[in-house]
Amino acid sequence: MASEKRECMECKAPLYGRADQKFCSDQCRNHYNNRNNSDVNNHVRNVNNALRKNRRILDELCPKETAKVNRDALVRKGYNFNYFTNLYRTKKETTYHFCYEMGYLQLENDDVLIVRREPKQ
Repeated sequence: MASEKRECMECKAPLYGRADQKFCSDQCRNHYNNRNNSDVNNHVRNVNNALRKNRRILDELCPKETAKVNRDALVRKGYNFNYFTNLYRTKKETTYHFCYEMGYLQLENDDVLIVRREPKQ
């Protein structure tokens, strides 16, 4: 049975060793994966950064289980209302926007009720 010549997926150098080896070095593997995932990674990174920032702002403004603040306080700190992880609708049809365990409910007069699903430890 003739052996098949295998080469690195990045630099095309010949591969020796394991039959399932795809790259000649960690550097080639990293370069290949970074190049192929850069567009997806940039979008995901930007969304994750926005979510983490929103969560940090809610956590900062709500040191206990709940806090009532004006919507402007969130805006001043850079809260982005377009990013949240999930919605929670109560039996009374009120909708909470959650960013991980931190959430908020829009009240009257531009007030916002910030809530924490689990007590802070």
